[in-house]
Amino acid sequence: MKSAVVLFPGINREHDMIRALELASGRKPHVAWHTDTELPAGVDLVVIPGGFSYGDYLRAGAIAARSPIMRAVVAAAEKGVKVLGVCNGFQILTEARLLPGALMRNAGLKFVCRTVKLSVENDSTFFTNRLKKGDILPCPVAHHDGNYFADEETLKRLEGEGRVVFRYAEGTNPNGSINDIAGVMNERGNVIGMMPHPEDRVEALHGGEECLPLFLSIVEEVAA
Repeated sequence: MKSAVVLFPGINREHDMIRALELASGRKPHVAWHTDTELPAGVDLVVIPGGFSYGDYLRAGAIAARSPIMRAVVAAAEKGVKVLGVCNGFQILTEARLLPGALMRNAGLKFVCRTVKLSVENDSTFFTNRLKKGDILPCPVAHHDGNYFADEETLKRLEGEGRVVFRYAEGTNPNGSINDIAGVMNERGNVIGMMPHPEDRVEALHGGEECLPLFLSIVEEVAA
């Protein structure tokens, strides 16, 4: 699997993501800088990791979404390349209109950093195919603007089309997201965004490997 991790000023989870992808695939991903105008040829997966790109000025992800590299990411997504955005990456994908909805300030107006329970709502995506619908995974969160919102029509489509990939389970919603939504995908199914950090629960040093199957799912999907 050939992957690329996109790096913006203020992103701080790139090494965690690189480690997770390397564990799953045995291959180190390419790192694309925000001023790059192209992605590596033949890339199978593009990942935008978490952090605080450009200090979250204006809105979280707003400036990053307009960086040169994002034109290449949008073009790749339109060609069917798989794209994953985690935390700030999710915010960037919504700002770039690759995913619907918006990430607002947490309901409590405070930064949250703890482990939540993540429910797999769709087990047929490129990121969940090694799991089963209803599986519950412990997964860390660390964000200030993770309160997912979409208008009524958009929400109806997301729910009706099975495009809610993850929900916060068992009362662990840390931010007030509507319908406990923790992750969604686009209509085509090749772009997924989520607020929790599965890359920080993939090996014993993290306290558990429960989220490693998510990354193994990508490898399996690409190899199929």
